[in-house]
Order: sequence, then C-alpha cells, then structure tokens
Amino acid sequence: MSTHSPSGPPMAGSPLTRAVLEIDEYVAGLGWDRPALLFALVDTARLRSEEPGLADRLGIGEDVPDAAPLTPVEQEEIPAGKPLDEFLATIAWPDAVAGCALAVERLMLPPSAEAQVPDGLDDAALAKWVAAHPDRQEVRMTVGVLRDGTRDSALRLREKDASTEVLTGADLVPGLAEALSATFAE
Repeated sequence: MSTHSPSGPPMAGSPLTRAVLEIDEYVAGLGWDRPALLFALVDTARLRSEEPGLADRLGIGEDVPDAAPLTPVEQEEIPAGKPLDEFLATIAWPDAVAGCALAVERLMLPPSAEAQVPDGLDDAALAKWVAAHPDRQEVRMTVGVLRDGTRDSALRLREKDASTEVLTGADLVPGLAEALSATFAE
C-alpha cells in the first residue's frame, strides 16, 4: 500500500470535499493518461491515535494542528484489464476506513452528441466511436463517499487543467458514487 500526503490541503467546506479536492490535486500532479487510483479515507484523529507511525510518515503527526479531518491513503493499483465495476464489487473495507475515493479518467461527449450515437454498438465499438468523435472531452473524475452515504466529486477537464477550473458537487457522477457506496454494504 502506498500513501500520499500533500504539502497542504485545499480549502473546502466539508471534510469529504477537502479530501476529494486533495486527491484531485495529487492526481493532477501525476499527469494525465494514468490508470484509475483508489483511496481509503481514514479519520485523521483515529489514525493519529491508532497508527502514530503511519501518521508521522504521512506528515500528520500530533505536531500538525491543522491536518484535514480525513486522510486519503492510496491503495494498491487496480488490476489492469479488469472492468472497474467488477473490481469494485470485490472490495470490502475494514471498520477503520471511514470512506473511499476513486480518481478515473474518461472520455465524455456533450449532450448534443447523444443523438449522433449509432444504434447497435457494443461497449467496445461505442468506446471507439466516442474516442474518434471531434467533440469528445477528456475528464478526470474524483469521487468520494463516506459510510453514512455522504458523497462528493470533482471533475477536471484536460483542456482546462487548472485547480481553479475544477467543478465540484455531490451528484456529478452518481453511478460511480453508487458503486463506491456499495463497497460499504454490509
């Protein structure tokens, strides 16, 4: 398991929004054309008390008074070639994990392009058609959920790749948020 701790968390309202934006900023620093990244979200105070060595390695020891309430901990790489929904269906988080987040890149089309989609395309043919469409946009979606159902997300377009251009909202990627929430189903 690898971990991440940036120099300073972005300012945002809720702890989940802060965590999602922190992850977005971290992944942005890695560049584009990367595989999906999965993060466990742990309660920072609990991490400090139960795993002080790990907290120190993450730079959130007791001497960091303004640490964010949630700490993202990057998980091992998602297996290549396995559909994301199938992979997520295999996850069960331990009680110490308060939530999780996923950063994934996708191509998207504007709503006006929906009427142009040829009939009868399978998933592979549809992906190829979207990739060749002149109005396609590359987007990175970072979606986070908590055990209690709280969700938030950040969207970053490749053509507007700046922290000031990141869109946030609870319902921007509802399908992915649902899939992440299902990893906490009892």
